Amino acid sequence: MNFHVVSNILVRILTIATLALACCILVAIYFHEPVKPFLNSFLITFLIASILFIISSKKDMDIEKKEAFLSVSMAWVLISLAGTLPYMISGAIPSFADAFFESVSGFTTTGSTILTNIESLPKSILFWRSITHFIGGVGIIMLVIVIMPSLKMGSYSLFSMESSLKERVTPRAKDLIFKLLIIYLILNILASILLYVGGMGLFDSICHAMGAVSTGGFSPRNTSIAEYSPYIQYVILIFMMLGGGNFIIFYFMGHGNFKKIKENEELKYYLGFILLTGGFIMCVLYFGGINSLEASFRHAFFQVISIMTTTGYATTDYMLWPKAGWILIFFLLFTGGCMGSTSGGIKIGRHVILFKNIRYTLQSYVHPNSVKNIKLNNKTVTPEDNNTIVSFVTIYFIFFIIGSVLMVMIGLDIKTATSSIATAIGCVGLGIGSVGPTGNFYHLPDVAKYILSFFMLLGRLEIYTLLILFVPAFWKKI
Repeated sequence: MNFHVVSNILVRILTIATLALACCILVAIYFHEPVKPFLNSFLITFLIASILFIISSKKDMDIEKKEAFLSVSMAWVLISLAGTLPYMISGAIPSFADAFFESVSGFTTTGSTILTNIESLPKSILFWRSITHFIGGVGIIMLVIVIMPSLKMGSYSLFSMESSLKERVTPRAKDLIFKLLIIYLILNILASILLYVGGMGLFDSICHAMGAVSTGGFSPRNTSIAEYSPYIQYVILIFMMLGGGNFIIFYFMGHGNFKKIKENEELKYYLGFILLTGGFIMCVLYFGGINSLEASFRHAFFQVISIMTTTGYATTDYMLWPKAGWILIFFLLFTGGCMGSTSGGIKIGRHVILFKNIRYTLQSYVHPNSVKNIKLNNKTVTPEDNNTIVSFVTIYFIFFIIGSVLMVMIGLDIKTATSSIATAIGCVGLGIGSVGPTGNFYHLPDVAKYILSFFMLLGRLEIYTLLILFVPAFWKKI
């Protein structure tokens, strides 16, 4: 393990954190709020980055698999620790367990919170919460689309980038990163403008835009999106859906390559599943006499897209819906958006492959001598890729069961225990029971918050990246 290379990467991560803290200093000055929490946080983060810079390699070196895995995992942990500083120094969140939970939730774009009165906090602190989403959203795009394919992990190489795109951009990864960053910024700016035009204040518009595009879900309002107009809710709905789509689609769109977009099978299933589940819940609400037709449509599709894309914004308390409605919401915690998006969860592409495996197995019983390849986007899924996907989904649910049992042992009721783990590992933000749309995670014991923080990191890093660090063979010399 070349720790000089790892340190070099961590310096860059902390540099991003210091720049974000500098932005918050400007926000604090603008709103005439205390600057000290962000200034001190800036100095501490800068000092740690300087120490790492001294011990890091002074020249660019090829990063091996081990260094890549360790760097990615350490980067998320380190930046989450840095994220606790403004909360604790300002006194907004004095408890380390609470501050770490809020920071991890922000950077992993989960959106779960321990705050009970969000609007009482300084705007600079609220902006820091939102900017952690912005950083996390950019980070996960770069992780999944640019870094992970180089590690040759099956599902990443299959979903992250088209093979033709890989051949053209691999030597120019910086060019790809720049273009994806521009796309991400354009979506954030466009969302902010449309929200502002709709009557939302500029500060709230920027914060909600960062939460929607990153599929994070932090809001500077206690009631999330519920107090805003239908226009505002529709705008956020659209940008949550865009954030949950594969960003390579936007890349193709910018280059006028609509053939690639048309061939993208995962996108078709993504949109189709939203229509199917949203339509079902709309019928439940409308024919159940809960809402008018328009309100039923809006609340149904907003909640479905919010949970499915793992954003976590809410316009209504779905726990008051008929049982069929909120039970479906619970199962949506296990879906996720597209690969190469800012969303968490299992991802639609993996579900597609999983169901094609099931269909293939059933067909083999009827036609035992038939040979049928599993395909996605008109490309054959290799046995290695297929095994990786099936293994991932299996491990995902194993960890969900383990986590749920741990939460029940701590003393949580079954609804809260299962949904809190599901929302953590899926990076969703909302659950059912006491962690539903009108609740939060403040009442949970500290040990539960640490467990959930671990599961948020585990889910954000797609399990394997973090889990491999606990394999003894990983640390042995080859």
